[in-house]
Amino acid sequence: MIPTSDTSDTSGLFDTIAAVATGAVTSAVGIVRLSGPAAIEIASRVFAPVSGKSLSGCRDRCLVLGELRDADGALIDRCLCAVSRAPNSYTGENTAELQCHGSPTVLRLTLEALFHCGARQAFPGEFTKRAFLNGRMDLTRAEAVIDLIDAETGEAARNAAGQLGGAILRRTDTVYAGLVDIISHYHAVLDYPDEDIDEFHIEAYEKALERAGETLEKLLATFARGRVMKDGVRAVIVGKPNVGKSSLLNALVGFDRAIVTAVPGTTRDTVEECISLRGIKLRLSDTAGLRGTRDPVESLGVERALQAAASADLALAVFDGSEPFSDEDEAVIRAAGTAGHAVAVINKTDLPRRLDSSAIERGFETVLHVSARGKTGLDALDSAISALYPLPGVPIGEILTNARHADAAGRALASIKEAAAALRTGATPDIILTEIETALAALGELSGKTVRDDVVKRIFERFCVGK
Repeated sequence: MIPTSDTSDTSGLFDTIAAVATGAVTSAVGIVRLSGPAAIEIASRVFAPVSGKSLSGCRDRCLVLGELRDADGALIDRCLCAVSRAPNSYTGENTAELQCHGSPTVLRLTLEALFHCGARQAFPGEFTKRAFLNGRMDLTRAEAVIDLIDAETGEAARNAAGQLGGAILRRTDTVYAGLVDIISHYHAVLDYPDEDIDEFHIEAYEKALERAGETLEKLLATFARGRVMKDGVRAVIVGKPNVGKSSLLNALVGFDRAIVTAVPGTTRDTVEECISLRGIKLRLSDTAGLRGTRDPVESLGVERALQAAASADLALAVFDGSEPFSDEDEAVIRAAGTAGHAVAVINKTDLPRRLDSSAIERGFETVLHVSARGKTGLDALDSAISALYPLPGVPIGEILTNARHADAAGRALASIKEAAAALRTGATPDIILTEIETALAALGELSGKTVRDDVVKRIFERFCVGK
């Protein structure tokens, strides 16, 4: 699929680019990539196979052992190199890949040698951008590359891998092809009235639009869970002082992240940590204890705790099971109610019970009993949180995680619904055609058929150098 002229920004596309594709740390292997018209020629000027054969005469995608030298002929490394010729490469251009020993110094010297021979430094995401511009992948696959690199849970990685395999594109291409069929038939009948072309079949068109709408609705229905998969859940721990909020954070994280003392007001600001909970990434924040105080610093912490709860996807409201219910606990219930979801956690089950939990049970659908210090009841808490964010019943890879994709699919769906409504009311063909064309344009933005240069630029700015 080759992008249209809307993606005409090809400045520098005919340069040969080079970049380190591995991390800037000492490792066993470090990789330097080249792509562009002169990639193989430039690689040949710094790398000589030990067999005596020229690199340009080597077969594609075969690792060759050789010596890597700088512009003065000094040996940099004995390493491996592989070439791939256009168009059968990642970028669709001539490429070369040097697999060196993973010394940052070796990689730096290798880049310097390549730059001396005519290559330039690649920009972030430029290899994948060239793959897109050269028609090697659509934008949904290209964006899946960076999502796979950025994945923080196995669930997110598997879904990104599925999208890299074209799962989203297959869904939207079916819709796109169906709309093209409708619009082609309309134009054929309108433009060639004397030809022997089947008349309009309104019922068939209605069903086609209905199927297209259902496909996009199912895709969009996965986006809420997809955002959780990609961005995680903003979770906040709230409670009055000394109920064990910091102890709960430490128990969930698995180490002493927050300071725990018997002194009220120890936590005066939010303490944040990321954890993976049954495939769900929790961006977990411990907050200052909610209580009235004249201490200006602690008051600021209390205000931040209330703000954190109001902006959170999930509030874990912690109560001390060894103390009577208080007005401060009532304030905790109100604060937790401002979050998207709320779970009540009655802590200190290892101590004698003094808490009347009736008000808590009225305020929360889920009430759990744990001992953060003894690390008991945490499995039930894990289960309760994961139950709030179930996976949609679609194959992995078809969960929509990208806000740009969701926006484009949503606009396409809206236009499809307008076209169907116009068709049912007997509107003139031009109205129906306009809505279908608008839907096609939106789907084109999703895949990259009609995407603008500025959008492409923003997408690839997210990438790391060397990919």
